[in-house]
Parts: sequence; C-alpha cells; structure tokens
Amino acid sequence: MYAERASRLTGAVVWTHTPTVPGSGRVLPDGCMDLLWHEGRLLVAGPDTRAHLTAGSSGAWAGVRFPPGTAPALLGVPARELRDRRVGLDDLWPAARVRRLTARVNAAPDPATGLEEAALSRAADADPPDPLLGRLVAALDAGRPVAATADELGLSARQLHRRALTAFGYGPKTLARVLRLQRALALAGTSLAETAVRSGYADQAHLARDVRELAGVPPGELLARHG
Repeated sequence: MYAERASRLTGAVVWTHTPTVPGSGRVLPDGCMDLLWHEGRLLVAGPDTRAHLTAGSSGAWAGVRFPPGTAPALLGVPARELRDRRVGLDDLWPAARVRRLTARVNAAPDPATGLEEAALSRAADADPPDPLLGRLVAALDAGRPVAATADELGLSARQLHRRALTAFGYGPKTLARVLRLQRALALAGTSLAETAVRSGYADQAHLARDVRELAGVPPGELLARHG
C-alpha cells in the first residue's frame, strides 16, 4: 500500500509504502531525489533516467521526495554523482553523523515523521533553493525549448548544462523528457493520441518511443496503471 502527503518542507512530499504482494515494483523518473528509510536504515535515491525496478524488496518503506533540483544542496552531493543509484546515506556523510540521524528517525513516532523532521532541520541550516532552478523547471515543464529557456535565463547552453548536471543529475534535455513523461502520466485515462498532443510530444509514435525508453513498458500498459 502506498500513501503520500504534502510535507511541511515547501514542495516536498512525504510518502510510505508497504508492499502487499510479492514481485518487483517500477519507480518512474520524475526529476526528484528522495531521502529513504527502510528497516531502520537511511538511504538516498538519486535522480533516475529510466525506470527503477525495486526487485520485490519486502518490508515497509518511508521517504521524503524533494522537489526537482533541491536535494543536492541539502545533501551536499551533486546530483550527477547519484544518477540512477540508490546508496546508503553513510556512503555520503560521516558515519557518526548518520548514526545520530538514524537514531533520531527511528525514535520518532513513525519513520515518515522522523524523515520529515530531519529534512526540515537540514533545510533550516542550508542556503535557500536557487530560484533559477525553479524557473528552469517551470519553463521546461511548460514545454519551452531548451535553447529558448537558456536565453531567457541569461545562460549559455554550456552553463545551463553544467547547472543542470549538478542540480538534476542530467542535462536539461533529459529533464525536459522526464517532465514530459510526468505530464503524460497526469493525463492517464485519455486516448494516447490526445495524451501525446497535450503532453507536448510530436505525435503518438514519439510518445511511445519515449515511454518505452524511460519507463520500460508500452504506453498503453503504463497509462492503464495510472488511470
């Protein structure tokens, strides 16, 4: 069973998941990074460029999903170093610091609340999010071309790519594809042709190619799951 709620940390989502049937799950690229709790251990989910299969892992999970581009400043690690990876927090931070944080999360009324408190505490000590990153996400999510977005932000293509690698783990073109996939998922229940047009794909064939590459399944199957 999966449940989520808005976090007190602006733009973040707190979620819990307890698998109810055996088998692997499929986590789709969304431009985000997560701080995870699983069986008393803290982990980080880096930005995905393709569907991540959970391989039927058992036990309860909890997480805080940070808005696109915000987690690297909180974790102190460039997103590109975590692309398509799940790593223990103790691989990123000193072991003693992780032990203290893990103990606080495990002592909370529930792991999700503990993670949220940890995220809020970390955000209070960190610099505020770079407003340029929010403008970049908004522009690409609205379907603006990457080159035009760079011009609007006053950056060269190389500068934009470098900023994107640090914040999102990949370049702006990949970020645009991921955000477009999420727009398509939000339209689940409409026809594939209509979904393609409204999401910003050139045509239905373009939608099918992107879904297969990013999600690993045909679009009809994917959208049926989310309808």
